[in-house]
Amino acid sequence: MSIRDVYIVDAVRTPIGKFGGALAAVRPDDLAAHVVKALVDRSPALDPERIDDVYFGDANGAGEDNRDVARMAVLLAGLPVSVPGVTVNRLCGSGLEAVIQAARAIALGDASVAVAGGVESMSRAPWVLQKPERAFPAGHQQLYSTTLGWRMTNPRMPADWTVSLGEGAELIADKHALTREQQDAFALASHRKAAEAWAKGLYDGEVVPYEGVDLVRDECIRDSTSLEALAKLKPAFRPEGGTVTAGNASPLNDGAAALLLVDEEGLRATGREPLARVRASAVTGIEPQLFGLGPVEAVRRALGKAGRSFADLTTFELNEAFAAQSLGCLAEWPELDPEIVNPRGGAIALGHPLGASGARLAGAVAHQLAAAGSGTGLAALCIGVGQGLALVLER
Repeated sequence: MSIRDVYIVDAVRTPIGKFGGALAAVRPDDLAAHVVKALVDRSPALDPERIDDVYFGDANGAGEDNRDVARMAVLLAGLPVSVPGVTVNRLCGSGLEAVIQAARAIALGDASVAVAGGVESMSRAPWVLQKPERAFPAGHQQLYSTTLGWRMTNPRMPADWTVSLGEGAELIADKHALTREQQDAFALASHRKAAEAWAKGLYDGEVVPYEGVDLVRDECIRDSTSLEALAKLKPAFRPEGGTVTAGNASPLNDGAAALLLVDEEGLRATGREPLARVRASAVTGIEPQLFGLGPVEAVRRALGKAGRSFADLTTFELNEAFAAQSLGCLAEWPELDPEIVNPRGGAIALGHPLGASGARLAGAVAHQLAAAGSGTGLAALCIGVGQGLALVLER
């Protein structure tokens, strides 16, 4: 059986809203439907009946994104009811996992045309109540927030594994002797690059605002922040001696992203030139508390599968869960030129809507390669509970 080439024809995303911000009133299934419809509408030559499957990442799935949000997006977007949809969960890597699964199906000949993406509304993530083991307990019951992080943790898990995400970032700062000043400088650079990219119109071709919502730009970018302002923020996870703050970590966010993937036959059906071609991917595991270093080995493996090295990369989108986490990864890739990483800003500035972020990264790499006309790009994320995921694209 021959492996087919897989092309990314287009990629769109919403502006990313802040927690409780402009997109907080929008259901996640509506966010997902919005990007699916926008993506399909941008390829009018493609008959929607030809879409073989829709893959969508979603990290929580505990609220209005329940019941297979990918299928809900298909129906709400007005696609033919014959188009199926599947929701995948690899926590922060869910959106990229959806892209990889769609690409794999096309490469193997199981599909010719697929939509892949991700969605998250952290604003609308509900509180959940565990069902009691026996009916009608007399005592008080605990509600758990599904917005972020560990909850209802299995007591068999070692305590070292189940530290908070922020404490995990502090552990990486310890491991690589990363100072508060280094982390704040990294965060400031993210905001400045994001603001400059928006000012230059570099996001105009991929961001599709949600109709009826007054949000045309990512909501968490702080144009006027400074090292002095960031230095005033208190450590969020270690009150004494901590280095991780709200200013050098990604915020809580709402948003969605979607990509159109095709084989050669599907490409002809769109009548369009592809943005990029899928080259290789890899996923790896690591100790849960060191989740932030998950991309280190995943990136090396993906590059090895693609027959490429760090020197071949022209752009690299690395999800900025925390400045400490990103700097820790960069420290373990001495061959990588840090100047090509997140050239248009990263998640500290743009935001990190969990299930959507991986799809945003893949779309960003594809658009950057198309703008350059050629090159090799890479998208990678760390993943809570200790995983790393990477995708190599070429043009």
